[in-house]
Amino acid sequence: MNSFITYLSNIFTHQVKVKSLKGLSGLKKSDAILHNLCVEKSIPGLAITITKRDEILFQKGFGYCDIENKIPVNPKETIFRIASISKCITGLALGKMVEEGLLEFDDSFYKYVPNYPKKAYDFTLRQLASHTAGIRVYQGKEFGLNQSFSIADSLEVFKDDPLMFKPGKGYLYNSFDFVLLSLAMQEAGGMPFEQYVKEKVLDPLGMRNTIPPLQNPTISSSGVENQAKFYTKTPIGFKKAIEVNNFYKLAGGGYLSTSDDVAKLGQELLDKNLLEQETYQELLTAQLIDQESIYYGLGFQVSEDNLGRNFVGHVGSSVGAYSNLFVYPNEKLVVSILINCTDSKVQNSLDSAINTLVHLG
Repeated sequence: MNSFITYLSNIFTHQVKVKSLKGLSGLKKSDAILHNLCVEKSIPGLAITITKRDEILFQKGFGYCDIENKIPVNPKETIFRIASISKCITGLALGKMVEEGLLEFDDSFYKYVPNYPKKAYDFTLRQLASHTAGIRVYQGKEFGLNQSFSIADSLEVFKDDPLMFKPGKGYLYNSFDFVLLSLAMQEAGGMPFEQYVKEKVLDPLGMRNTIPPLQNPTISSSGVENQAKFYTKTPIGFKKAIEVNNFYKLAGGGYLSTSDDVAKLGQELLDKNLLEQETYQELLTAQLIDQESIYYGLGFQVSEDNLGRNFVGHVGSSVGAYSNLFVYPNEKLVVSILINCTDSKVQNSLDSAINTLVHLG
């Protein structure tokens, strides 16, 4: 019934007008593009924060974090799933562990998890963090698991499967890499992964609205204060996304956060205060396979945008979520965008909105 009500609210709610882009540029054009995404029902809600030289250039919420109750998005307060931007948080934590002497990038995974089933080849923490270890991708409906796994328990899903290739000889993007990586980090640190991340990364960066999902929820998925509701688009509107439990894959796609907090994460990649310069060099250098770049570092995409501008960061896509974190070192610009909808297919529009702002300020 709730899904049906959502359909009706999309169909019969008073329509806010689409804005013409004719003659618009800069902030006004970006605002109109994002406004239209919500008005045209491409997405339910979106939060954006863009900073230039550590000053907010543009910050706004569009649409609803809760369609049924018409609760608008607030970029400082609305908590979204950030999907694979979680990998950037894990990358920083990994770098901190290396600096503290708890582990090394090129240590074998088996040094920390010796009981993991042996494969045809050994693989390292660096290879896990760069998706070059040969671990497989999701199969079937594994992307939507709704079980209260611990990180260690979740290995049952894939631990007996063979490697897809010899580690270091291929690239296969997946989140199981980061499940294994977070388990090794947890063992090396002698404390829960999420505790280490909070103490060493989130708290120092002032990311106070960035949290893990509940491992054993006793309340509904909307139980976290200011948390958005998560939706999936259908031909006639939006329905609530399937219930999932992302705690076990916290490191690769489980964190919840605000657009404002994600921008703080991005700003750190420009300021480089949390870690040593040499550590950032390791994290933000694209790895090579047969001397060819894979455009991925250790938890970070290291690439170019659609206009050829260098960036580091991550795009994320998950159940009830789509996210962008783009950090442009040359322009000193950070872009943080969070959406509460599965696979919204709006990246081209987001790129257009970003492109009008990159050289402002």
